[in-house]
Amino acid sequence: MAASLGQVLALVLVAALWGGTQPLLKRASSSRLQQVREPTWVRQLLQEMKTLFSNTEYLLPFLLNQCGSLLYYLTLASADLTLAVPISNSLAIVFTLIVGKILGEDIGGKGALAGMVLTVTGITICVSSSASKTQEQPSAI
Repeated sequence: MAASLGQVLALVLVAALWGGTQPLLKRASSSRLQQVREPTWVRQLLQEMKTLFSNTEYLLPFLLNQCGSLLYYLTLASADLTLAVPISNSLAIVFTLIVGKILGEDIGGKGALAGMVLTVTGITICVSSSASKTQEQPSAI
């Protein structure tokens, strides 16, 4: 079963939601969590959860990330797994690097850029290979 254009676009959106929110979650969680100090690990955990979920700077990217997970789950029902997993997971890394760079993070220079180009090239080959297999198969009527 080959992936349709809609499935590929849904998986790219999943990657954007997962990868694009990671730098935002990192930024929103790191500063406030360092201030939380509780005597037991249970109280520490509860206080950290309260701190995170009362912070809209964290909550909005978290909800968008979870929307990506829901879309991934729904798309997996009809998508080809051999394409779904590489598209969503590999491109998520690319989106993480892009958003991190936009936020001013050091993403690793030319090596990271080369990795992104190779990742996108590999995904393009996978998708085009799947599309060509679909066109070669005669339809059963």
